[in-house]
Amino acid sequence: MNDHDPRFWNTHDQALVGEQETAAGRDHDSEQRKHGMSFSDWLDVQVGAHAAFGERVGLVVDWSAPTPDDEWDVRALVSHVIEEQQWVPLLLAGRTVGEARSRLEPLGTDLVAEWRRYSAEATRAWASVAPDAKVNLSYDIVPASAYLREQASDVIVHTWDLSRAIGADDQLGEPLVAAAWTVFEPQKDTLEASGLFASPVPVPENASLQSRLLALTGRDDRLAA
Repeated sequence: MNDHDPRFWNTHDQALVGEQETAAGRDHDSEQRKHGMSFSDWLDVQVGAHAAFGERVGLVVDWSAPTPDDEWDVRALVSHVIEEQQWVPLLLAGRTVGEARSRLEPLGTDLVAEWRRYSAEATRAWASVAPDAKVNLSYDIVPASAYLREQASDVIVHTWDLSRAIGADDQLGEPLVAAAWTVFEPQKDTLEASGLFASPVPVPENASLQSRLLALTGRDDRLAA
């Protein structure tokens, strides 16, 4: 049973939100100028991130294998990402966290099938929501555009985790990495304080953007898989 609130958002404090827009904040045009990517761009990122994660899910053989997330094996990691998608259609429909939680279904044992189901449902929900639609989260009300950026970036980073865990290609691709960088880099001073990320890993200034992105979240891609 999905017994936690939307993890990526709900457990962040206000400091982590930082410059993210709220429903009472800047208009959508100013948000686009600030982040350099339109809502349509982020919809493409979401689709790409889900495709990349889904490809790795289909390659899993050992569901008990360890992952770079110390507390999770492969099954727990994949379950977490699926559970995050369960929230999306419910929250984008305007429900509160409490209302959405009461409608969540326990995941079945076939996580490949569950990913396909909930990824498709989340993708359809994103495609039909307005960028400035209000999304009720436990700490605040945010525009759908901000929720999309955080959701997609979460999937991107966990795609690397799953890739490492199963020995698959761990290169995420420049478009996904560059998009996630715009979310994580402005929050670099507060990521560790959120309790969701390990301490940033020092990397050389000439490290690739992917290496620097992962390092911000406490991941070191120089370590053997």
